[in-house]
Amino acid sequence: MKGFLTEDFLLQTETAKRLYFDYARSMPVIDYHNHLPPDEIAQDKTFKNLTEIWLKGDHYKWRAMRANGVPEQFITGDVDDFTKFRHWAATTPYTMRNPLYHWSHMELRNPFGITALLNEQHAEGIYNDCNAQLPHFSTQKLLQHFKVDTLCTTDDPTDSLEHHQAIANKPFGTRVLPTFRPDKAMAIDNPAVFNAFVNKLAEVSNNSISTFNDLLEALHSRHTYFHEMGGRLSDHGINTFYFKQYTQQELENIFQKARNSQPVSAHEYEQFATAVLLAICEWNHERGWAQQFHTGAIRNNNSRLLQLLGADAGVDSIGDWRMAEAMSAFFNTLDKKDKLAKTIVYNLNPAYNEVFATMAGNFQDGTVPGKIQFGSGWWFMDQKDGMEKQMNALSNMGLLSRFVGMLTDSRSFLSYSRHEYFRRILCNLIGNDVEKGELPNDIPWLGKMVQDICYYNAKAYFGF
Repeated sequence: MKGFLTEDFLLQTETAKRLYFDYARSMPVIDYHNHLPPDEIAQDKTFKNLTEIWLKGDHYKWRAMRANGVPEQFITGDVDDFTKFRHWAATTPYTMRNPLYHWSHMELRNPFGITALLNEQHAEGIYNDCNAQLPHFSTQKLLQHFKVDTLCTTDDPTDSLEHHQAIANKPFGTRVLPTFRPDKAMAIDNPAVFNAFVNKLAEVSNNSISTFNDLLEALHSRHTYFHEMGGRLSDHGINTFYFKQYTQQELENIFQKARNSQPVSAHEYEQFATAVLLAICEWNHERGWAQQFHTGAIRNNNSRLLQLLGADAGVDSIGDWRMAEAMSAFFNTLDKKDKLAKTIVYNLNPAYNEVFATMAGNFQDGTVPGKIQFGSGWWFMDQKDGMEKQMNALSNMGLLSRFVGMLTDSRSFLSYSRHEYFRRILCNLIGNDVEKGELPNDIPWLGKMVQDICYYNAKAYFGF
């Protein structure tokens, strides 16, 4: 029987161990999608305690605590930080076989060096031990510790990017670049959000926005600004892909309805979203950017907690929209005009893994290796089973060797253990194939393939 979380964790064969320890483990990290706050990086923030760095804003842990019967006041309420941590520690043993059990113990071991199992009995000792170390683990020091070469934050088009500028003016070894996330520009089904965004966009772009074309011009000016600040990616959180025909007059009418806080139909929403996304995708192509589409989440299901806590409260789940036809039409429209940029599509519903993997193959054009990427297991799928399913689908339908690899998609500076988790799973997948005779025992080539997936593919693909 193996011990828990030993050096060989998740590595089931000698080949897997060799690939991980000799090739994968020491590679730098390119974290091309996350939700880390750039102000905390610019300030080189230190955290007052383990609850602040580990539990605050972590809706994965919130969901588990609720499922374990912990009252909300001990999760997001105004009780003291140690009480919140103690309830998480008491919940952790009940998360066995949930990825949180692995992640939590990996994060305690790296960077804190704590090997004790997290439970209520060990809570106070672990809390005090981590708190004593936190002054040595500021945000910048954590990024250096985890060998983060480049990270891309997720930023609203109206953001000043002042914190990115401050980091650029005082570099510390990790590049911190912005990502253009214009979801609110499509939020015409939520007039309060949409109109607040348009008003702010007009202010920061120094443009009057009274027509649909004005909206696009203002967005384009911010796209230009992001490019000047080092941004090379856009990111789009969408339920599903949209493709509806429209006329300019229809778009103008829809825009005016939204600005006047009048309801829009589902068809009008899809027309508007199609037009906005196509325009941004063309700008991405013109500037050599990559674009990301995070699809398939049904958000804010629990209106009571949404009202109490706001968005990102841990009440989102997997949706089941149809994907293939609109995705095909959307990408085909751009490809016909030779304006399809490098594209990563992330699927949240595992039932569609093969749909996404085969769709990516339709629009490869020989200009960039792996130009259209079936992105890594996302959100509910960024665990062992989800990662394996994504990589198996990609292997069967495309080229795993050209995969740009893992990202954290996290708000926590401790989440870089997920790159280690991914690398161990990747090496185990390949190592098992070798030892079953399904791949040749060509360690130099397989080691290169592993290093490419861990780092070099992303470095070449994004061109930071």
